[in-house]
Amino acid sequence: MIDLPTLQAAAFKAELSAARRLTARTGMPEADALARILTLSAGNAGLASLLAERQAQRRHAELQAARRQASVAAARSRGVGPDASAWRAWFDGSARPNPGRCGLGAVLEGPAGQRCELSLDGGHGNSSEAEYRALNAVLRVAIDHGATDLLVLGDSQVVIDDVHAPDGASATALHLLRAEALALLARLPQARLRWIPRHKNTRADALSQRAVPSPTLEHEA
Repeated sequence: MIDLPTLQAAAFKAELSAARRLTARTGMPEADALARILTLSAGNAGLASLLAERQAQRRHAELQAARRQASVAAARSRGVGPDASAWRAWFDGSARPNPGRCGLGAVLEGPAGQRCELSLDGGHGNSSEAEYRALNAVLRVAIDHGATDLLVLGDSQVVIDDVHAPDGASATALHLLRAEALALLARLPQARLRWIPRHKNTRADALSQRAVPSPTLEHEA
């Protein structure tokens, strides 16, 4: 039996929420409910494989965070602001329900006052897929605009960690979207991805929500 802290450490927010709902509905112990949800997420790979994959992702994310902190410290020692960048982009994605219709939102700003906003229907998928599609959409726009020294900001820790993860540790269900993101980033060699809290990503969030009206609004329309 896998203990609850191990399962919680491996679970994404959506999986934790689903497990809590399952516990509330059935009275199942929290550890059993979470194990069931993670087993469904793992699919044919199995729960043990998923736990090992998620652990590798966490270790890689911790290493990346340590490297970023060292980079920021080095920049400050040279008198350079850690956020200095010629181009900036923000992205966000939503799914209604989850999974369901995906809304993609993004903003690209350039040093000469360029500004491009995206609000796109992203098809069907879950919230992580929506976030990835939003990232890829804004990267394509950045390439079209000839962006250099690009800082990309998003509030999806799952997607940003997945992009930074080594090939063997990335999420299996997101492989195709990750491959697309890496191919686009290869065309933007100076691009950097960084997580920001949701309250600092409000414009991209609003654009993603606008792309997919709520079912109530659709019905009233």
